Amino acid sequence: MTKRLLAGRPVHSVGLGCMNVAWAYGNPPSREEAVALFRHALDAGCDHFDTANIYGMGLSEEILGEAIMDRRGEFLLASKTGILIDGARRGIDCAPESITASLDASLKRLGTDHIDLFYMHRFDPKVPIADSVGAMVRAIEAGKIGAYGVSEWSTAHIREAHAVHPVAAVQTEYSLWTRNVELGVLDATRELGIALVAFSPVARGALGGELSDVNTLTEKDLRRSFPRFMGENWAHNLALIEEFNALASSIRVTPAQLALAWVLAQAEHIHAIPGTRSIAHFDDNHAAAALEIDAGILEKAGELMNQQTIAGHRYPDMIKPTIDTEDYV
Repeated sequence: MTKRLLAGRPVHSVGLGCMNVAWAYGNPPSREEAVALFRHALDAGCDHFDTANIYGMGLSEEILGEAIMDRRGEFLLASKTGILIDGARRGIDCAPESITASLDASLKRLGTDHIDLFYMHRFDPKVPIADSVGAMVRAIEAGKIGAYGVSEWSTAHIREAHAVHPVAAVQTEYSLWTRNVELGVLDATRELGIALVAFSPVARGALGGELSDVNTLTEKDLRRSFPRFMGENWAHNLALIEEFNALASSIRVTPAQLALAWVLAQAEHIHAIPGTRSIAHFDDNHAAAALEIDAGILEKAGELMNQQTIAGHRYPDMIKPTIDTEDYV
């Protein structure tokens, strides 16, 4: 089955992360190309689109609004709030009044009156959890959102929020080379009946089968500052990636498909939201959910590529303090 439950709705287990069309990785596509991608994805059966207010400072939401909001009933729409970017200033703000204002701005950009799943993008230690969740509950009661989620939160804080009002989804990075959720979040979400939404399931493109020379990344590509993509770390990791690519080739699937199949196989409540600017890559990713890959191959992939075998932290030092999810020592 390729459908899994998310925020009370069965959706395809591979959704579409919508950051890449506006921000972060290389040069974004033209607006026309981005619109075409979203429309193609919807036509192909993708029914889970995940965006955020900070992706291109609202641009991703605007493009989604233009591309597919005329077919609003056909998909689950997720967006996020809580990360503040004001020029060079970056911070976390999950104060109730900020959540409410951010939600209203997202609804306007998206061109809809309802977001199915609205996340707090990061944990804000300055605001009591009950206060932040209270703002989400009021938004649910007002019909502005269907459910709320949290992103990159620790097990303890997820449990605290869930006790105030049920959390529908926890979004965090999860892939063959990033296993932090296995330190507690994976088990907690399974126990509490919360969907786990894995972002960067193809290891920020490292397991996409195409990136070998990081010097080809554009100057503003965020990965240039990520330790796993730098210097000796990348040289070490690339050797593992080449073995992984060969493993995928041996069973005639793409590396991205093998990476996605591994993530989805870890638990039945997991969803994956790979991002892409390419229709061809979207088609590969979308098809991964229906692949039947031998458990032995998946095990071999996990033994080859994991938290212990790769080199470098998943984030640079400047970002680490914003992450609440449990970390490896």
